[in-house]
Amino acid sequence: MASLTRRSTRAVGDPGAILEVGHLAKSWAGEVVVDDLSFSVPAATCFGLLGPNGAGKTTTLRCCLGLSELDGGEVRLAGRAIPGEARLARARVGVVPQADNLDPDFTCHENLLVYGRYFGIADTLIAERIPQLLDFAGLAGKQDAPIQTLSGGMKRRLTLARALINDPDILFLDEPTTGLDPQARHLIWERLKRLVAEGKTLLLTTHFMDEAERLCDRLAILDRGRIIAEGAPRGLISKHIEPQVVEVFGDDAVDWARKRMVLGERVEAAGDTAFVYCLDPAPLLSALAGEAQLRFVHRAASLEDVFLKLTGRDLRD
Repeated sequence: MASLTRRSTRAVGDPGAILEVGHLAKSWAGEVVVDDLSFSVPAATCFGLLGPNGAGKTTTLRCCLGLSELDGGEVRLAGRAIPGEARLARARVGVVPQADNLDPDFTCHENLLVYGRYFGIADTLIAERIPQLLDFAGLAGKQDAPIQTLSGGMKRRLTLARALINDPDILFLDEPTTGLDPQARHLIWERLKRLVAEGKTLLLTTHFMDEAERLCDRLAILDRGRIIAEGAPRGLISKHIEPQVVEVFGDDAVDWARKRMVLGERVEAAGDTAFVYCLDPAPLLSALAGEAQLRFVHRAASLEDVFLKLTGRDLRD
């Protein structure tokens, strides 16, 4: 992985960026968690931070919000220096955390009302915004529903609505669809796309590569606190991965594929599955047609292939 690591020379000072991070460094208990990290997020875009567990994503978000002290580097958020002006900056920020932290003793309406008061927003203005936000979150008619009666998807959508109560310029979304069923995930994706179309900026962390591929205009892949790749999703796929993938699975699939390396450019193995990366998959598909004991899936290369190539297939805890 060392050959993929690059040190950034980018400095803070981009007038078109709503978030700028320059040479950010952070350690915990003597262990480097974020190492010379630099990136910028233009307004009205979705920027993704991807990486395996422990890559430094959540720590980076906390540093950007001024919730964790910086050991080195610079952060400017919504035109404010972090951490010195973090309180002022956070007035223009909405946050969707990994875990829902809605107040279980309040209704949907009360959760939004109380949260809006934290920003010093007048009750009359909050009252005007709440029906619009509940409708946006697909929760119209749920204003008086106790939190305990909501499904997991409803709670997640209410957390998104709550993050918008102060009409923020930028939203920090830390794995916003983890644990949701496909219907709820797709609904949140549609809402997030709408926010960007309306001029909001999103900073997204996610373990769902299809989510990042759908939502992100640009993203950075982190590993061990450093950016190892950055760019638009399709650009990263074109740069790092052959265009076609054939997944072969079944008994002896990996051995079978490795003996036929000439039919593809590269083979990776995970369990009993061989991932064969091809420029032209036709010869491999022809060979597979005569192998009744093997099953296969032919697909276009995806962002997940890039992620696994750059960070490895080993499990991270």
